[in-house]
Amino acid sequence: MKKITLLFSILFLALSSCGVKSTQSMLSDGNYDGAIDRAVEGLRTKKDSKGKQDYVYLLEEAFAKAKDRDLRSLDLMAKEANPANIERVYNTYMQLNNRQEKIRPLLPLQLMKQGKNAYFPFDNYSSQIVSSKNALSKYLYENASALLKSKNKLDFRKAYDDFAYLESINPGYKNTKKLMDEALFKGTDFVDVYAKNETNMVIPKQLQNDLLDFSTYGLNDKWTVYHSVRQKSVVYDYSLILNFREIFISPEQIKEKEFIKEKQVKDGVRTLLDGRGKPVKDSLGREIKVDNYRTLRANIYEFRQFKSCQVTAKVDYVDLRTNQLMQSFPVTSEFIFDYVYATYKGDKSACEDSYMTYFNKRAVPFPNNEQMVYDTGEDLKAKLKDIIVRNRFRG
Repeated sequence: MKKITLLFSILFLALSSCGVKSTQSMLSDGNYDGAIDRAVEGLRTKKDSKGKQDYVYLLEEAFAKAKDRDLRSLDLMAKEANPANIERVYNTYMQLNNRQEKIRPLLPLQLMKQGKNAYFPFDNYSSQIVSSKNALSKYLYENASALLKSKNKLDFRKAYDDFAYLESINPGYKNTKKLMDEALFKGTDFVDVYAKNETNMVIPKQLQNDLLDFSTYGLNDKWTVYHSVRQKSVVYDYSLILNFREIFISPEQIKEKEFIKEKQVKDGVRTLLDGRGKPVKDSLGREIKVDNYRTLRANIYEFRQFKSCQVTAKVDYVDLRTNQLMQSFPVTSEFIFDYVYATYKGDKSACEDSYMTYFNKRAVPFPNNEQMVYDTGEDLKAKLKDIIVRNRFRG
């Protein structure tokens, strides 16, 4: 037990030493906030123990250097008076405040050798945070509102991001939510989706509906929306057209096959006989017994119902703003109806267990052509989704 306790003590000291070294390294590299985070984590438990003193010294030094760097940065930005620095000013004041709040729950922290507490000069930044937030809010609102007057979708998306950020730091500022929705709508690529039948066969209506029901594809994203039914209030940017080019359905076929299955099975024991038909005996004069086998045999009559459907299509991407074909992707899908049943004469036990289910089946009606085309649609839908995922519209 003493050995285990000693082992854990050594392991704890090694881990603690490793944590202190990494904190020192961060401090030396100028990663003051990283050093603060590591030191705070190290002081969450037993903060007043002698083994945690290194963390206290490092935290005091890292805090002082981080604060000094931020204040010097703020002083420089104040002298530059560049509107582009407004966000940095706000974030720096927030950083100064958040850093204090991270350390505050640990205070006081003792410096045992000096017989005093570590020094953390905290300041109240609430006024600076409010004023810089108001200045940033005004800047974001005006900048994003100006972008809304553009004719470029990328500008609308930038406006949306600015409005979203404004809403996150200053909820309810003016009519930000309304303008955010407007920017989202203007920045969205709307895709008109429809099917064309260039074959000489009727495409089941349900199949077309399923293929064009993009709500089941999960493809709509923040900036791309697919509509299978056109909406009057929307100006569409692209068309995605599924062209059915050819449908081939094979004739209904029934293939018959006859074969024999045999299996050797154990059937008790028998006396081993020599070449003259006399019993073979062991060294004690007893007759030797061996397993007796018999042969099971069955004549199998197998029937295979077969019908296939192949649909060849083409997916066209059209830019409606230029009325130009952007890309075209061929796609082929197939569905096979393959049904097997069987009868037998003899002992069906001669067959493998996996084959037995065929004896319980009988002939079934073939699916009609419309059903075959519809069943092919599941594979077609998966391939259509794969094409769109790999080749998304980019406005």
